[in-house]
Amino acid sequence: MGCPVVHFEIISEDAEKAQAFYGDLFGWDIDADNPMNYGMVDTESDDKGINGGIGEDMADTGEHLTFYVEVPSVEETLKQVVEKGGTIVLEALDVPGGPTIGLFNDPDGRRVGLVEA
Repeated sequence: MGCPVVHFEIISEDAEKAQAFYGDLFGWDIDADNPMNYGMVDTESDDKGINGGIGEDMADTGEHLTFYVEVPSVEETLKQVVEKGGTIVLEALDVPGGPTIGLFNDPDGRRVGLVEA
């Protein structure tokens, strides 16, 4: 069985502006009531698609739009990324109160996120 896409993320210099834009455009419910002002997105799409987040660039990875794939081990998957010609953007990072994540660019420069199962 393959690894599922489980989350999307929009990182912006102005998270509040991005949250308002996407929330209004797509009718998403966005809750940013947390210390990091990270907007947890509920697409309210009746079990279709995935939910995500909109926030500021806290990890200094630059503005980006990406999707996250759930893997058994972020650290091991990042090793495979390098072996297959990709580059690591963010080493395995334990999010406070959350999962372990990582970011990489594929060989053509596209950003992909990882989240540990």
